[in-house]
Amino acid sequence: MSSAGGPFLVVGLGNPGPKYARNRHNVGFMVADLLAERVGAQWKSAARVKAAVAQGRLPLVSGAPGGPGVVLAKPLTYMNLSGGPVSGLAGFFKLEVGQVIVVHDELDLPFGTLRLKQGGGEGGHNGLRSMSQSLGSKDYLRVRFGVGRPPGRMDAADYVLRDFSSTEREELPVLLERAADALVDTLVEGLEAAQNRWHVSSA
Repeated sequence: MSSAGGPFLVVGLGNPGPKYARNRHNVGFMVADLLAERVGAQWKSAARVKAAVAQGRLPLVSGAPGGPGVVLAKPLTYMNLSGGPVSGLAGFFKLEVGQVIVVHDELDLPFGTLRLKQGGGEGGHNGLRSMSQSLGSKDYLRVRFGVGRPPGRMDAADYVLRDFSSTEREELPVLLERAADALVDTLVEGLEAAQNRWHVSSA
């Protein structure tokens, strides 16, 4: 995987609508929005697959143009049905599972911690479960954005459907930029190189 590769399908997971916009569960949407701004892409409705889509080209690590092409996507089916739009877009653009990368919230990581991986389980994440079922594989790339565990006895589903705390919101803009950087590094330099950089710096 290198700058000569692509295009890649970059999926931000979340729930559509203003009610959910700032929820922990919507961190994937937030990173996708940031990436669209970076590449100067406008979101358009892909009604047939029930997704918002933006297309552009990433810069190389040096900042020079000519990086891989990306199709940015935000499924608009609600989290537990995210797989349908993802598989529809992958089919339309004739992409393999290894060309799909998803950004999602991760309960099992401390707030703001980033982990990059390919394949593996879904950890109870309904959006990932839906993607794995629809794609027929778990071998897509993942950018896991830590949101931490719920306090006390709070239900995990309630926790991720709440907004970030005021303290977390102060740090969030920088952390979203870091997640976007890590994703770009993964697609431009490859997974192992990105892991070596980001798993150390975000430990």
